[in-house]
Amino acid sequence: MTEHYVLSDGFQIPKVGLGTYQLKGVDGSRRIEQALNVGYRLLDSAFNYENEGTVGRAIRNSGVPRDQITFTSKLAGRHHDYQLAFEAIEESVMRSGLDYIDLYLIHWPNPKENKYVEAWRALIDAQRAGLVRSIGVCNFLPEHIQRLEDETGILPVINQVELHPYFNQAKQLEFDQANKIITQAWSPLGRQNASLNEAIITEISKRYNRSNAQIVLRWLLQLGALPIPKSGHILRQIENLSLFDFNLSAEEVALMSTLTREDGRNKDQNPAVYQEF
Repeated sequence: MTEHYVLSDGFQIPKVGLGTYQLKGVDGSRRIEQALNVGYRLLDSAFNYENEGTVGRAIRNSGVPRDQITFTSKLAGRHHDYQLAFEAIEESVMRSGLDYIDLYLIHWPNPKENKYVEAWRALIDAQRAGLVRSIGVCNFLPEHIQRLEDETGILPVINQVELHPYFNQAKQLEFDQANKIITQAWSPLGRQNASLNEAIITEISKRYNRSNAQIVLRWLLQLGALPIPKSGHILRQIENLSLFDFNLSAEEVALMSTLTREDGRNKDQNPAVYQEF
């Protein structure tokens, strides 16, 4: 039901994942377990989502072999000091009830604090200790990533960024691809912003007899990105995963990319200045 990217560290990762933000407690766990049962094998969580335990329970209850699931979590901005970062990663593992986390990311660079390299060193050591399998970042601009390589010699395998039709991140995608970094797309459907109803997308969806959301997700795949749409509803979960039996033309991909806007971010969360704790 899905295809895979090969990360620069050699591991495979599904080309579509499930965002789990706001999926919590027993009901959230049931909805995530449901997603696993319909075919999802990549789950995206974070320390600050306060649902690592929920996701871990869903994984354990699903009946899907653990080694077939990629579980992602992220380091909060208040934990960028090396020791705090390492302890937070240990806590994420314990919260999940799993033996390890497949993919651990720095959630935001928080450049004003200027400690993201220190946090990155903690991720590197956590990987060496077997707490996490692969390591990456979120919302890092090219200059942030270049500094990681300059000071540690190690590049992230993933960079998760805001990416949707109103903000296509063309330059970031180009940089990431040049450095063999997979670009994950958070908020790929624009948090239900007006982009889904754009006439261009609606016209293309009619040609393929697909939903507008499927057209957007397919566009992202053909850009080389990895979307992680969030849904707790089984029909939308199935729909968002049903992307691998059709292809958009190069012209259609290019046309959709023209929808991007200079001010296209949903909440003006510019990584050059945004602070997350």
